[in-house]
Amino acid sequence: MDTTNQTLNKNRWLVLVAIGLFTFMSTLDGSIVNIALPVMSKDMRIPMNQTEWIVSIYLMTVCACLPLFGKIGDSIGKIKIFRIGTLTFVIGSLLCGVTHTFELLLFSRIIQAIGASMTMSTNTGIITEVFPISERGRALGMIGAFVSLGSIMGPGLGGVILAKFTWEYIFLINVPVGLLTIILGQKVLPKDSTKSGNPIDFLGFLLFAATILTLFGGIFIGQELGYVHTLPIILIIIALMSMILFYRVEINRDNPLIQFSLFKNKVFTLSLLTASMIFVTNFFTNVVIPFYLQNTRGYSASFSGLLMMVIPFTMIVGSPVSGYITDKIGAKLLTFVGLILITISQVLYLVLGQQTSLIFFVFASIFVGLGNALFQAPNNTLVMSNVEKKDLGVAGSLNSLARNLGMVIGISLSTTVLYAAMSHNYGQKVTTYISGRPDVFIYGMHAVYMTSFVICLIATILTGIRFFKKIN
Repeated sequence: MDTTNQTLNKNRWLVLVAIGLFTFMSTLDGSIVNIALPVMSKDMRIPMNQTEWIVSIYLMTVCACLPLFGKIGDSIGKIKIFRIGTLTFVIGSLLCGVTHTFELLLFSRIIQAIGASMTMSTNTGIITEVFPISERGRALGMIGAFVSLGSIMGPGLGGVILAKFTWEYIFLINVPVGLLTIILGQKVLPKDSTKSGNPIDFLGFLLFAATILTLFGGIFIGQELGYVHTLPIILIIIALMSMILFYRVEINRDNPLIQFSLFKNKVFTLSLLTASMIFVTNFFTNVVIPFYLQNTRGYSASFSGLLMMVIPFTMIVGSPVSGYITDKIGAKLLTFVGLILITISQVLYLVLGQQTSLIFFVFASIFVGLGNALFQAPNNTLVMSNVEKKDLGVAGSLNSLARNLGMVIGISLSTTVLYAAMSHNYGQKVTTYISGRPDVFIYGMHAVYMTSFVICLIATILTGIRFFKKIN
């Protein structure tokens, strides 16, 4: 046992690198496709609104599977599940890069997402076990940085890749990087030391997956067909019934898929809620800004990608510092300050127009990056430090679930608000960018960022209450 602890202490930062790289890649693939959607639409000859499924099916599958693999990780070993997930993700990435039909690409994205959910559901639990409490804030801050960088950096990195290569390389780049990470993991990842051996609640998983898939499936189909159409109505009704059944089943299980008792801890619950809300707003930017830069401003995909890299570059500098400060002064104040900056950034985005200077856009993006850097690291620490060791896997999967639900909600809500506002302004139904009418898009974009501002303001108020009233 002493030898194992010595090995862990010696290799803990390499463990962080191995887990962090895969966390980055799996989160990146939820957002990197966004900037390539116009190119993929032309290449595969499918309408723009259908290409959104390439992003949505990945995030929906991740959300549906996260609680299951978090529970399996607690039962048979988090590191074992993480290893299987890395291999599955690489295989899925390879398939995405070599398939050229829409249907096969969606299938490959599902495989990729299953692997991603295995790694996402176990990463924070592994880090919490490996690192001593004196360094845990810094380590979880780094993981939070990898997550946030992956979600925000996607469009920027995608634009850089598209400048030199075809869209397939957005997926193929994962293969060599993933294989190198797997080799590093084989050398530095320890054996599982904590296994509960508890049975897995597969009925709960089926009901939870049905809720996620039918709810967001109904929302995305409703955007295309209209929400009074029979199919989206049926899907949303099934989602509500599945959700009710899921709750009734879970509260009577000895080992439920999701332990609702964890939510009695108000700090844990508020931290998850605010994390989800901020990822909603981050994905507003991922969905809307590529169209603003490429279609409204007329910039190339590569230059647009470089402009969108301002946010992740700011986070690269800010996140490690934020994690270090968290270990020194605690997490609650930093989360509050970070949310204030993110809220201010949404006001700045609200005034973007056709003639807005690039300096102003970069300035607004710096606020987004700095705010996320200050918020994500300490918020991760608050989530993972408010559960017992035996529940780390479940807490980690719920933390990832909150973020990924935020991403899916961000896509569905931003496009719903965008198309509804554009339709109102244009006087007829709109489901894509209208060539020659940038004013219609700007009107819709402002509606999106007004919604985003309200969400950020609510998250800031909730966090302020948590800080000033010292909720436990």
